[in-house]
Amino acid sequence: MTDFQQLAHDRYSCRSFSGRPVEGEKIDALVDVALAAPTAVDRQPWRMWVVETPEAVARLAAHTRFDFGARVILVLGALPDEAWVRKYDGRNFADVDASIVGTHVMLAAHDLGLGTTWVGHFDAPAVKGEFPEMEPYDLVALFPLGYPAEDAEPAPMHFKRRPADELVIRI
Repeated sequence: MTDFQQLAHDRYSCRSFSGRPVEGEKIDALVDVALAAPTAVDRQPWRMWVVETPEAVARLAAHTRFDFGARVILVLGALPDEAWVRKYDGRNFADVDASIVGTHVMLAAHDLGLGTTWVGHFDAPAVKGEFPEMEPYDLVALFPLGYPAEDAEPAPMHFKRRPADELVIRI
């Protein structure tokens, strides 16, 4: 495995994919790291759908401009009723847990030579209409998945990071 710090710096939001199919073993590896992701009180209130048939990918892609031509799209959802809730303020951690899973998937995809990006811009009610099994879930993100196209590169903003003294407060 790649050194984690290097992996964190090298990974970028891939928005252009080649037509090369993603091997089932690599999808299985992403499922494995999703299952290994920590969640609050180990409740695992998330679900992930691997959308991989051409017909299903087309149905899903019809509800976002940001499928980037991927042949596989992972859909990540959470069920708030299954999540841990902080007693002091009622904060539900379903979206946090799903975000941890999504981050694991994005980093592992890059480590496997694949590209992906976090897509939050999609019509969740329409997606649920296309895929009724997703109806009870809060759909958190889509992850178009594939091998990066030859011309794929990080967006210019990828390299612009605010300095630590603006973002980190030491007390």
